[in-house]
Amino acid sequence: MSRLFSPITVRGLTLPNRVWVSPMCQYSATEGFPGDWHLVHLGQFAAGGAGLVMTEATAVTPEGRISPQDTGIWSDQHADAWRRIVEFVHGQDAAIGMQLAHAGRKGSTKRPWDGPGSVPAEDGGWPTVGPSATAFGEYATPRELTTDEVAALPEAFAEAARRAAGVGFDVLELHFAHGYLVHQFLSPLSNSRTDRYGGDFEGRTRLALEIADAVRATTGLPLFARLSATDWTEGGWTVDESVRLAKLLAERGIDLIDTSSGGNTPHPDIPVGPGYQVPFAGRIRSEAGLPTGAVGMITDPHQAEEIVGNDQADVVFLARALLRDPHWPLRAANVLGADVRWPDQYARAKSWH
Repeated sequence: MSRLFSPITVRGLTLPNRVWVSPMCQYSATEGFPGDWHLVHLGQFAAGGAGLVMTEATAVTPEGRISPQDTGIWSDQHADAWRRIVEFVHGQDAAIGMQLAHAGRKGSTKRPWDGPGSVPAEDGGWPTVGPSATAFGEYATPRELTTDEVAALPEAFAEAARRAAGVGFDVLELHFAHGYLVHQFLSPLSNSRTDRYGGDFEGRTRLALEIADAVRATTGLPLFARLSATDWTEGGWTVDESVRLAKLLAERGIDLIDTSSGGNTPHPDIPVGPGYQVPFAGRIRSEAGLPTGAVGMITDPHQAEEIVGNDQADVVFLARALLRDPHWPLRAANVLGADVRWPDQYARAKSWH
């Protein structure tokens, strides 16, 4: 029996399989509102057999967007725009999760196909903020947040969580990775503060823990955190610190660590290869005692089956593999001999013979 296609229960929510859609920015929203592109983009993965479909990084404040074309949930109107997407995914017997995010110093950037760099105010950009006035590469230098401004951020995440839960999202994920705002606080490479949100491990992790507390207090939904396990840069955030933080997050009701890496320095030396980030998920799972999701160049059904079957992670999050083949889960189930539900409209294609 395939472990990859066995159900998993997280805080009372049972997912039909362990092939989940990783958050993928689409840079296609208008004023933070998702549209037809997002309905089709996310809907195809639900029809394609994924057990959980995650939204892209969705900003909790307007200035929390990565680009002017990113989605948001800073108002009730934004939440309402997500409702039809939620309902479609549920109609395919899949679950849907929202990744809540704030880009910090990596906000107000151009879409990838428009080239690198920050977006000026006259083109719809905005002044960025961060833990310290330290720029990311060639991006604009952010303004250092005041202590009071940092202390107000958890409530922005909590309000966004309330809105997402209110329109039917099944899972929430806190984006603490990839060099965005909370990761910027975690790493000494981007956080040189001298107040209670800087300095030692306790200070640098304070915001992450306060956000986790605030969001957990609003909802009983499964709650994930995405971590960059390492900065891949000397003097930066480390795997040891990720394990310590994961243990603290578990105490605050985080149910799963979505384990990635990097993103906080422009050109780290990363030994990229198939499954190169899976060992981070395995170590956090083993040492912190939390379920984990593995990411990073997971492309083959047998590879994914091995990761889950050998307890290196509890689930796999796929991204580019699903962009190439939105029905990857259905194909993988056939390869692994698993029996999965197909949409009635596609059932005639279930046999490969």
